[in-house]
Amino acid sequence: MARPLSSSAAYQWSIFPEHENDLGRVVNVAQVVQLSPFRYPGGKTWLIPRFIQWLLSFPGRPAQFIEPFAGGGIVSLTAANMQLADHVTMVELDPNVSAVWQTMLSDHAEWLANEVANFDLTVENVEARFKAGAPTIYENGFQTLLRNRIFHGGILAPGSGVLKYGENGRGIRSRWYPETLKNRILKVATLRDRITFINGEGIQVMRDNAHRKDAVFFIDPPYTAAGKKAGSRLYTHFDLDHEELFRVTATLAGDFLMTYDDAAGVRDLARRHSFQMRTIAMKNTHHAEMKELLIGRDLDWVGTQASKVIE
Repeated sequence: MARPLSSSAAYQWSIFPEHENDLGRVVNVAQVVQLSPFRYPGGKTWLIPRFIQWLLSFPGRPAQFIEPFAGGGIVSLTAANMQLADHVTMVELDPNVSAVWQTMLSDHAEWLANEVANFDLTVENVEARFKAGAPTIYENGFQTLLRNRIFHGGILAPGSGVLKYGENGRGIRSRWYPETLKNRILKVATLRDRITFINGEGIQVMRDNAHRKDAVFFIDPPYTAAGKKAGSRLYTHFDLDHEELFRVTATLAGDFLMTYDDAAGVRDLARRHSFQMRTIAMKNTHHAEMKELLIGRDLDWVGTQASKVIE
């Protein structure tokens, strides 16, 4: 029997009527509590109701929640904010994205929040700020967050550029909400005692913690299984050994939930390791409905009518 839901988790879960055994319905992300300041390709806001359901299916609260590929961090932030685990460990390889997290989870969080709130967002000021360089982690954090909010699709990989038109012709201001971003940064700062952040290699952190029965892992590699060409358009660090990731996942003593694009190669890897799979509906950044895979050892917590296990 799973423990009772905390009041915050109970509310978050109750506002999603589609949680009743229906993975085919797309979650209305406007109902999800937004905690991350990032716009992130492949972000998992749409998965949050299922993520909460998964963690609440355990008989007790996990001692450690580990996200090896944190990216925009909405899943880890949800776990920390709702206290769905005793402690949360976030891992991110990209040094620029890491700079944002390191700043928000440090004494420089208030500086970052105020810098965002007070920055006069013009093309000229942006160019001058980037030209000045980033001699500190917290300045790098600000510039990375700035790029994330004003570049096409939030994409930070080389070749991405500044929005020209944006929403309603607002250009670079289309995704720049200073007060909202400030509040999110300050909210993240309040969670710092519950979160450990590692700028490192996610699979290695999985290896280091594979023996822990009291740890659970949310594995969402920010790399497309379609190959390097597609991955390189979205992420600076896109090259991943998918077979090694599945091999290491199979060694974990604790439970895990993995999400992946629905591709034949991914299904083959999951079958090879005797993992279960379910399809789940989501929308991409262009609002097109798509299917992703949920992968785990035991997905009975989803519900028998949710979707058929893929054979």
